[in-house]
Amino acid sequence: MPSNRIIGRVYEQAVIKRCLESDEAQLVAVYGRRRVGKTFLIKEYFNDQFHFMFTGVFEASRDVQLLQFQKKLEAYSGKPCARLSNWFDAFEQLSAHLESVTDERIVVFFDELPWMDTPRSNFLPAFTLWWNEWASRRPKVKVMVCGSSTTWMMSHLIGDRGGLYGRVTRSIYLAPFNLGETEQFLAQVKGMELSRYQILEVYMVMGGIPYYLNMLDKSLPLSVNFDNLFFKQGAPLRSEFAFLFRSLFKESKIYYSIVRALARHRKGMTRMEIKDAIKAKDGGALTEALTNLELCDFVRKFAAIGKKERDGQYQLTDLFSLFHLRFVDDNTGQDEHFWTNMMGQGGKAEWCGYAFEQVCLHHLRQIKQALSISGVLSNVHSWSCRAFTDKNGTQWGGAQIDLLIDRSDNVINFCEMKYATAEYSITADYEAKLRNRAEVFKAVTKTRKAIQHTFVTTYGVRHNLHSGLVQSEVTINHLFALPAQ
Repeated sequence: MPSNRIIGRVYEQAVIKRCLESDEAQLVAVYGRRRVGKTFLIKEYFNDQFHFMFTGVFEASRDVQLLQFQKKLEAYSGKPCARLSNWFDAFEQLSAHLESVTDERIVVFFDELPWMDTPRSNFLPAFTLWWNEWASRRPKVKVMVCGSSTTWMMSHLIGDRGGLYGRVTRSIYLAPFNLGETEQFLAQVKGMELSRYQILEVYMVMGGIPYYLNMLDKSLPLSVNFDNLFFKQGAPLRSEFAFLFRSLFKESKIYYSIVRALARHRKGMTRMEIKDAIKAKDGGALTEALTNLELCDFVRKFAAIGKKERDGQYQLTDLFSLFHLRFVDDNTGQDEHFWTNMMGQGGKAEWCGYAFEQVCLHHLRQIKQALSISGVLSNVHSWSCRAFTDKNGTQWGGAQIDLLIDRSDNVINFCEMKYATAEYSITADYEAKLRNRAEVFKAVTKTRKAIQHTFVTTYGVRHNLHSGLVQSEVTINHLFALPAQ
């Protein structure tokens, strides 16, 4: 049944297959950020063959939703349907239609379910009653549900504490493509012949979001594509950022504020720093917003070695958001060739370095695979300390490490992530800095583990007098690997 047009999603397809073949009724919730391909996955997997499908209408009233639901019922059943006055009527009519289906399995697909739950519509109680009293009692019924509104999906469906508590039989988070899947998409779907260096640039701008990738024009240079999509008058992705948050999160203002604050602090912020920056109360709303941003890969939370969980740092890692807030948000739109004219300028070089670090953090599985430590228990941290004087009177300078892989086999990888247009050259000063940093780390943490310097670069490290401390390397070719499922 699965379509060969689906790029990647091997694990997700296997989960759907198991649910479809189950001898019990299934309520499968697929969630993830807007434009990531949830609807495409379900439609392609089932070849658009549903016994009923309905898509919620964004910011439409209950009456409009019910009218569209009625039209869908009439289309699927081939019979006129009485006017639907409420959602309880709607699901009762749906049950009547599905009762007449004689197929071995009944597949129902509700797309953008959160958009159906308009204020005072009683949609959720009606859906809950329908599932609990009718659908869940019929083993051949398989209900697929999608939703971009993460707050709604987590609080009202997957994490519901009311009538739907524990009723979702399987939840599937659909993540953006990794680099390898992006390469497949651009080659197979778009017919674009790009080098991996070019694909990396695409990824640093758009992330692995299929909808954005599909907007690229293979007949144009990448710089012109980015000008047309972000900076030209009426550019289609210029206003996408604001709509993205409005459609993903109810009460989107707090989400927008958090992301903007994190964009100004590249190395991350603590919860209290975020609270103070956005002038928010330290309560459930902030917790929910940070959790949902983390669940949707906009933000990562990482604990520094030697610090408590409450001191964890939050960092903005969504590449599309980083690009938008750095170059698009305050752009006046007067230069329609802004990105092309940015070539070689310092601002772009600085962004490339930071964006590449985030790409690496999105590909930790590939980094571990390249280091042959996939099977070794390990934790990922950052680490920093200020200048200090130890009890013996020795003065130590401050130090920071953005990525540590702390392994159970008594090794710690110090990972340096460097974006370069050629092999990266380590200078005498930089070698001294790295060696000193390792000594500071040992002095502060008292670790007895072996320290290994790992460089994650675009084209590798140039071998010279100062590269001897590098014990392992990862290049972009390693980052493009498709991890074993």
